[in-house]
Amino acid sequence: MILDHLDQACRYRALHPAFDRAFAFLEEADSGALSEGRHELGGPNGVYALVADGAGRGREVARLEAHRGVIDIQMVVAGTDLMGWRPVSDCKSAGGYDPDNDIEFFHDPPIAWLTVPRGCFAVFFPEDAHAPLAGQDPVRKIVVKVPLG
Repeated sequence: MILDHLDQACRYRALHPAFDRAFAFLEEADSGALSEGRHELGGPNGVYALVADGAGRGREVARLEAHRGVIDIQMVVAGTDLMGWRPVSDCKSAGGYDPDNDIEFFHDPPIAWLTVPRGCFAVFFPEDAHAPLAGQDPVRKIVVKVPLG
Protein backbone atom coordinates (compact mmCIF):
# COMPACT_ATOMS: atom_id res chain seq x y z
CA MET A 1 0.00 0.00 0.00
CA ILE A 2 1.20 3.49 -0.85
CA LEU A 3 -0.19 6.83 0.29
CA ASP A 4 1.26 9.99 -1.24
CA HIS A 5 0.55 13.30 -2.95
CA LEU A 6 0.25 13.36 -6.75
CA ASP A 7 3.30 15.64 -6.89
CA GLN A 8 5.36 12.60 -5.82
CA ALA A 9 3.99 10.16 -8.41
CA CYS A 10 7.35 10.11 -10.21
CA ARG A 11 8.67 7.94 -7.36
CA TYR A 12 6.31 5.10 -8.28
CA ARG A 13 6.22 5.06 -12.09
CA ALA A 14 8.83 2.29 -12.33
CA LEU A 15 6.85 -0.14 -10.12
CA HIS A 16 4.66 -1.32 -13.01
CA PRO A 17 4.87 -0.82 -16.80
CA ALA A 18 1.42 0.82 -16.88
CA PHE A 19 1.96 3.17 -13.92
CA ASP A 20 3.43 5.81 -16.22
CA ARG A 21 0.20 5.92 -18.25
CA ALA A 22 -1.95 5.83 -15.10
CA PHE A 23 -0.17 8.68 -13.33
CA ALA A 24 0.05 10.74 -16.53
CA PHE A 25 -3.74 10.49 -16.82
CA LEU A 26 -4.19 11.59 -13.21
CA GLU A 27 -1.78 14.52 -13.66
CA GLU A 28 -3.25 15.74 -16.95
CA ALA A 29 -6.96 15.06 -16.48
CA ASP A 30 -9.33 17.95 -15.87
CA SER A 31 -10.97 16.09 -13.01
CA GLY A 32 -13.83 18.56 -12.74
CA ALA A 33 -14.75 18.10 -16.39
CA LEU A 34 -14.55 14.29 -16.43
CA SER A 35 -17.93 12.60 -16.53
CA GLU A 36 -18.71 9.91 -14.00
CA GLY A 37 -18.13 6.38 -15.20
CA ARG A 38 -15.47 4.44 -17.03
CA HIS A 39 -12.71 6.06 -19.11
CA GLU A 40 -10.37 3.90 -21.20
CA LEU A 41 -6.77 5.07 -21.00
CA GLY A 42 -5.62 3.15 -24.07
CA GLY A 43 -2.44 1.22 -24.54
CA PRO A 44 -1.73 -2.51 -24.49
CA ASN A 45 -2.28 -2.97 -20.75
CA GLY A 46 -6.04 -2.33 -20.65
CA VAL A 47 -5.71 0.41 -18.04
CA TYR A 48 -8.93 2.29 -17.31
CA ALA A 49 -10.24 4.83 -14.83
CA LEU A 50 -13.51 5.03 -12.93
CA VAL A 51 -14.71 8.51 -11.97
CA ALA A 52 -17.25 8.69 -9.15
CA ASP A 53 -18.93 11.25 -6.92
CA GLY A 54 -20.54 10.11 -3.72
CA ALA A 55 -20.89 10.37 -0.01
CA GLY A 56 -18.90 8.28 2.38
CA ARG A 57 -20.57 5.28 3.99
CA GLY A 58 -18.97 5.58 7.41
CA ARG A 59 -16.53 3.23 9.14
CA GLU A 60 -19.27 0.91 10.36
CA VAL A 61 -20.56 0.19 6.83
CA ALA A 62 -17.37 0.29 4.73
CA ARG A 63 -16.23 -3.26 3.94
CA LEU A 64 -12.74 -4.50 3.23
CA GLU A 65 -12.30 -5.67 -0.35
CA ALA A 66 -9.40 -6.83 -2.51
CA HIS A 67 -8.73 -7.50 -6.19
CA ARG A 68 -6.54 -10.24 -7.63
CA GLY A 69 -6.26 -9.00 -11.21
CA VAL A 70 -5.70 -5.26 -10.80
CA ILE A 71 -3.86 -2.69 -8.76
CA ASP A 72 -6.07 0.21 -7.62
CA ILE A 73 -4.76 3.76 -7.69
CA GLN A 74 -7.41 5.75 -5.83
CA MET A 75 -7.01 9.51 -6.31
CA VAL A 76 -9.13 12.00 -4.37
CA VAL A 77 -9.93 15.07 -6.46
CA ALA A 78 -12.51 16.73 -4.19
CA GLY A 79 -13.21 16.27 -0.50
CA THR A 80 -11.40 13.83 1.75
CA ASP A 81 -11.77 10.05 1.73
CA LEU A 82 -11.19 7.79 4.70
CA MET A 83 -9.92 4.36 3.67
CA GLY A 84 -9.37 1.31 5.82
CA TRP A 85 -6.50 -1.15 5.27
CA ARG A 86 -5.54 -4.65 6.36
CA PRO A 87 -3.29 -7.27 4.74
CA VAL A 88 -5.31 -9.87 2.84
CA SER A 89 -3.27 -12.58 4.56
CA ASP A 90 -4.93 -11.56 7.85
CA CYS A 91 -8.49 -11.55 6.47
CA LYS A 92 -11.37 -14.03 6.48
CA SER A 93 -13.39 -14.14 3.29
CA ALA A 94 -17.05 -13.14 3.39
CA GLY A 95 -18.22 -15.35 0.56
CA GLY A 96 -15.21 -16.11 -1.60
CA TYR A 97 -13.60 -14.52 -4.60
CA ASP A 98 -15.83 -13.37 -7.49
CA PRO A 99 -13.67 -13.80 -10.62
CA ASP A 100 -16.23 -12.13 -12.94
CA ASN A 101 -15.95 -8.87 -10.99
CA ASP A 102 -12.42 -9.44 -9.64
CA ILE A 103 -13.43 -8.76 -6.06
CA GLU A 104 -13.47 -10.45 -2.69
CA PHE A 105 -15.02 -9.00 0.44
CA PHE A 106 -13.92 -9.75 3.99
CA HIS A 107 -15.50 -9.93 7.45
CA ASP A 108 -12.55 -8.33 9.24
CA PRO A 109 -12.30 -4.70 10.29
CA PRO A 110 -9.40 -2.59 9.04
CA ILE A 111 -6.34 -2.37 11.30
CA ALA A 112 -5.36 1.06 9.94
CA TRP A 113 -7.29 4.09 8.69
CA LEU A 114 -5.89 6.43 6.04
CA THR A 115 -7.12 9.97 5.63
CA VAL A 116 -6.69 10.75 1.93
CA PRO A 117 -7.22 14.43 1.17
CA ARG A 118 -7.71 16.15 -2.18
CA GLY A 119 -4.61 15.82 -4.35
CA CYS A 120 -3.45 12.58 -2.75
CA PHE A 121 -3.65 8.96 -3.89
CA ALA A 122 -3.53 5.52 -2.36
CA VAL A 123 -2.24 2.48 -4.23
CA PHE A 124 -3.65 -0.88 -3.24
CA PHE A 125 -1.95 -4.03 -4.51
CA PRO A 126 -3.67 -7.46 -4.55
CA GLU A 127 -2.32 -8.20 -1.07
CA ASP A 128 -3.94 -5.03 0.33
CA ALA A 129 -7.53 -5.30 1.53
CA HIS A 130 -9.04 -1.83 1.51
CA ALA A 131 -12.28 -0.20 2.62
CA PRO A 132 -12.83 2.98 0.59
CA LEU A 133 -15.44 5.65 1.29
CA ALA A 134 -15.34 5.07 5.04
CA GLY A 135 -15.73 8.76 5.86
CA GLN A 136 -18.96 10.73 6.08
CA ASP A 137 -18.29 13.58 3.64
CA PRO A 138 -18.93 13.82 -0.10
CA VAL A 139 -15.93 12.92 -2.21
CA ARG A 140 -14.98 12.84 -5.90
CA LYS A 141 -12.49 10.16 -6.84
CA ILE A 142 -10.72 8.74 -9.83
CA VAL A 143 -9.82 5.08 -9.41
CA VAL A 144 -7.35 3.85 -12.01
CA LYS A 145 -7.43 0.08 -12.50
CA VAL A 146 -4.03 -1.28 -13.59
CA PRO A 147 -4.22 -4.93 -14.75
CA LEU A 148 -1.44 -7.16 -13.48
CA GLY A 149 -1.10 -9.22 -16.67
